Amino acid sequence: MVWSSERTTPAQVEAALRAMLVERHGEHAGCIPARTLNLICVVDARSRAEITERLRGLGRRYALRTIVCSVEPRRTQIGAVATIGSDTHPRPGEFAVLRETVVLSVGERHLPHMESILDPLVVSDLPTVIWSPYDRDDAVRALLPLAQVVLLDSLREPIASAAIRRARGWLGRTRVVDLAWLRTAPWRERLAATFEPVPLRADLGRIREVTVRHHAGSAVAALLLVGWLAERLDWRLRPLRRRGGRLEGVASARRHDVEIVLAPWPSQRVEGLAGVTLEIGSGRRLSLDRAPGGLLAHYRDDDGEHRAWTLLGASRGETGILGEGIRQALLRDEVYDRAVAAAGTLAAER
Repeated sequence: MVWSSERTTPAQVEAALRAMLVERHGEHAGCIPARTLNLICVVDARSRAEITERLRGLGRRYALRTIVCSVEPRRTQIGAVATIGSDTHPRPGEFAVLRETVVLSVGERHLPHMESILDPLVVSDLPTVIWSPYDRDDAVRALLPLAQVVLLDSLREPIASAAIRRARGWLGRTRVVDLAWLRTAPWRERLAATFEPVPLRADLGRIREVTVRHHAGSAVAALLLVGWLAERLDWRLRPLRRRGGRLEGVASARRHDVEIVLAPWPSQRVEGLAGVTLEIGSGRRLSLDRAPGGLLAHYRDDDGEHRAWTLLGASRGETGILGEGIRQALLRDEVYDRAVAAAGTLAAER
C-alpha cells in the first residue's frame, strides 16, 4: 500500500501510515508490523535511488521502520511517499511481517529542524539508528536527540586519520557502529581462532612484526585491525610514520618491540583488507590473504614446515555488511571503542 503527497506535514504522514496499517490488518488479520528498530537514512536526492536499493536488498530479515530523508537544496516544502508491504499474504493461522518505509523530500532549510520533523515518525519505544552514507553530519547532529546509535562507514573518508578522528568524535556523543570495523571481523575471527589451541597461545606474546596489506583507500581498516591487536595484547603504541605510500612504526610489547607495517596492495580491487602477516619470534609465521570464496591461510612452523588451506565464507558482501551493521545496533561492542582509540594513536600526526 502506498500513500504520497508533494506538500505535507509529519503529522499527516504518521496518520497515513497508521491508516494503512489499520486497513491492511482489517483485510488480513495476520499482517502485523514486527518492529525491532527505527532506521533514519539521510542522503542527497541524487543518491536516493542507490541507497533505497541497498536497503531493499536487506529483504525480510530486518523488521524495522525505515525513514529515508532525501535532501534537495532548494526545496521549501516537505514531500513524502509512505509504503507498507509484506512478502506474503498470510493464510489462516499464519502471520506476515509488514515493513514500513517513508521517503521524505526535504530542503537544506529543514535540516536544523530534523528532530521535530522526524519525532512524530519514529516508533518511540524502539531504538533509533541514524545512517548518513554520504556524511550529512549537519543532519546527523540535529537528529542525535532522537537516536541511540550512529551508523557510519569510515572507509568513505579518504584520509585515514580524519576518519578515525570523526569516529572518535561521534563516540564522544553516542554509540557508533562502523561498517569499516565490521569488514575486519573475518580477519579478527580467523586470527583469534589460530591462537585458540593452548600450545599456540604463548606465541601471542612473541609477535615481532605485523604487516597489513590493504586497498589503497582503506588504510583506516588496517589501522582498526592493528588497533584491535594492540588493545588485546596490551601493546604501547606510538604514531606511525609515512614512508612512501606505507605507514610504518614500532609498538612496545612487554619484553620486546613489534614492527608495524601498513602497505597499500596494488592488486586489491575492492575496499578493505588484502592480507595480514604475523611474524613470531620463535620463527613461526602466519599469513592470511583474500582469495575467491574466503581467506587463504599460510602457516610456517619453527621447523620450516609450510601448510596452506582456505578458510571459506569470509566475505559477507556489501548487503551483508549493511545488514550486520543494523544487527549490531542492537548490541554493544566496547571492543570497537578501544580499538578506534588505539587506531587514533597510530594515526596521530607527528
